[in-house]
Order: sequence, then C-alpha cells, then structure tokens
Amino acid sequence: MDGTKLSAFVDYIGRLRSAAVGQSEPNTPAVNAVAVYFSQLGAPMYAHEKVTLSAVAESIARLNGHRYAGIFDAKKHSTGDIFFVPDDTLMLDEAGNLGIHSPRQLYGAVVPYPFAKTKAITHRLINPLAAHPCGWSVAFAENVSNAVLPGYTAFDPDDAGTAVRRLLLQGPVRVKEPLGDGGHGQTVIGTIAELDALLDSLPTEKIACHGLVLETNLRCVTTRSIGYTMVGDRTIAYHGTQRSATNNLGVSVYGGSHLTCVRGGWAELENLPMNAEARLAIVQARTYDRNAAQYPGFLASRRNYDVGQGIDGHGQWRSGVFEASWRSGGASTAELAALTAFAQDSALQVVEAASVKHFGKPRKIPPGAIVHFEGDDPEEGPLLRYTVIIRALLRAMARFPAHHSGAAISTPPRSSRDL
Repeated sequence: MDGTKLSAFVDYIGRLRSAAVGQSEPNTPAVNAVAVYFSQLGAPMYAHEKVTLSAVAESIARLNGHRYAGIFDAKKHSTGDIFFVPDDTLMLDEAGNLGIHSPRQLYGAVVPYPFAKTKAITHRLINPLAAHPCGWSVAFAENVSNAVLPGYTAFDPDDAGTAVRRLLLQGPVRVKEPLGDGGHGQTVIGTIAELDALLDSLPTEKIACHGLVLETNLRCVTTRSIGYTMVGDRTIAYHGTQRSATNNLGVSVYGGSHLTCVRGGWAELENLPMNAEARLAIVQARTYDRNAAQYPGFLASRRNYDVGQGIDGHGQWRSGVFEASWRSGGASTAELAALTAFAQDSALQVVEAASVKHFGKPRKIPPGAIVHFEGDDPEEGPLLRYTVIIRALLRAMARFPAHHSGAAISTPPRSSRDL
C-alpha cells in the first residue's frame, strides 16, 4: 500500500472509529438520486442479474422518493448526493473515492481487502504460520469457529492437503472457490487423490490470491437466509429458506428465497415465533455479523448470511454459517418488497416475501407478483425472475423463550415444529 493509499485508509478508519464511540461523524450528504454502481472488482454479470440489480436500485429510489439515475457515471454524476447500489462489496479506497463513509450511503458493504468480501474468511488456517494474505484476521476466524461448520481456509496447496486429511476423518469434504456464488465453483471430494486432481486444475497463483475453502460436506441440506437490511432510516430483519432450481444445463443452482421479515432489527427478529433450527441459525448468523468489525473499516447496510443445516458423513446433524452476502443478492428484491410494504402501511409488523428464479419453459406467474426478468438471457437461456408478497401481518406472535448458544451443534434441536 503506497503512502497516498495508506493515508486515505488511516483517515477513513479514523472517521469510522469516531462515529463508533459517539463522536461526530462527517455529515452525510442529502441524497437526491439512486444509482447502480459497477465496482472495480465486481465479477461479470448475466443480463438478468443486471436487470434485477437495476430493479433493486429503482425500488430504493421509489421507497425514499428519490430520482433513479441509472448507472453511475463519474463524468455525469457528482458523488455527493448519490445513494449507491453496487454490484459487489466495495474496497475502502473505492468507497472513499465515492464519498461513502456511512452505511446510509449505499445498499451493500465496504471491506478493507478483496478476500474479506468472500467466503474465505469463514474458516481458520491450519495453523497460525500457514500462508495467508496481508490483513487476515485470526481473531475473526477464531471468534466465529463455533458458528460455522468444521473447516479450514488454505492459501497454499500443501495447506489444503493438510486440511483435507484432517476433515476426511469426519466424512466427505466440500471444496469451495471463494469467488464462486449461487452454488458454482464447488466440488465434493472423498479422497486425497481427488483433491490432488482438483488442485492440478487450479493455478497456484489463484489459490494464493483467493484461497480455497475446505469444510465438512452436508447432505439433505436446508440453507437458511438470515439478515438485517437498512435503507436510509428504514430497517428490517428476517429469516427464511432458500430453494434450489435446475438451470438450463441441468445443474442445481440458487433458485430464490422465502423470507419472513419484521419491521426493526435483530431484537425484533428474535421476538418472532419460529422453529428451533431457525432460531439457532439466527444466533450463528449474529455471531458472524458481530465479528465482521474485526476487519477495520467494515461497514454494511445489507447483512445477509447463508446458514447450512444438514447431515455430515457420520450421520450427525450440523448447523453453521456458510458465508456472508454483503452486496445486493438473490433475496434483495424480497427485502425491498418488504421494506416497501412497511412504508406503505405503518400498522404492518411482519411481511412474508419471496424472490423466485425459474429456468426453462414459461411458468405461471402468481397474482400480484413483480416480474423482474422474463425471456432469454444470452448466456443462461430462458428464465423468469419475480418477487411476490405472500402474507402481511399487523402484529407478531408471542416470543419463543428458548435460546441456543450458537455453536455448530452435531445433534438437531428436539422440535422442528413452528413454535
């Protein structure tokens, strides 16, 4: 990091720390417009993803009564009055150049290092001296270890081998490329020979830069979406489940989320009635969320966590956070639908909303659904994306009294009923 970038980094961190201890934060400029921003490190997007990202930005603009400015162009737009909807989590220097110093200025997040926006941070290294990138937080990985599945992150092929040898004692291992999303870039292996074959296909430089995530594989998996979202002064928290879809190549991929959203934040979410598995997932997600501040400069207005629950290779039930999604994602349209419903009716306290992705032949669209994309994506083929409000409640039911410690437990909660 050169002197200019270091100075900017220190200044940025200083402003955030001042805000954290109650000192005055630089005034957040008044927002007049909302714009999509394509970040420096953002991955290429499918056409339907770009359309949906624009739909999220337009929804935010309508929600807060602002103008939708389209795609941000530094030559045409000033940064001072823009609320940003980035395609990916932003780096500190990039956020600073855009004038972002508060979560009220974007729908997404800011992190200090590229690896910190990926699932690589979820697990520990095989030992403190193992290869790792500059800025790696040992404290984060240690603090969340009881809220995630057994696993390691490796930035060296030999370290990956050591990690897999340890994990194979518990059954098959899932190997994840940190930049993969929606189920892409993952392989399940059962032997060291299978790992060696996989490592031979990956450039050593890529592993050193991005790492590899190696964790206990689960079967019969339920993936839960747990999150907190703030847009301006409006906040919701939610829990829900993800669905899988078979894409036009016959591959199982992310197919949408069904969310139960509550007006307010984490405390209001914990007061909702829910089954014991969902409640455990919330505790684990909050552990992960609380420790994100171990990375200096972290800020986020969207805090979404995927929590996997299923059976390991020894037949034991396990639960743990897979990863965070601090950028606009598949559940974002459902989040915005809930935020909009709350804004339109101050009496509403709970909203159920679903984001849905279907591939292949045309499907019947539910009444009242908001369609984001319907047609042929040049790369993904025919697909449909929509969001629908399923149910809205004027009040939440009584609080469920039991609490979990948050550990990635190996026996299921006693009841799976809605309590």
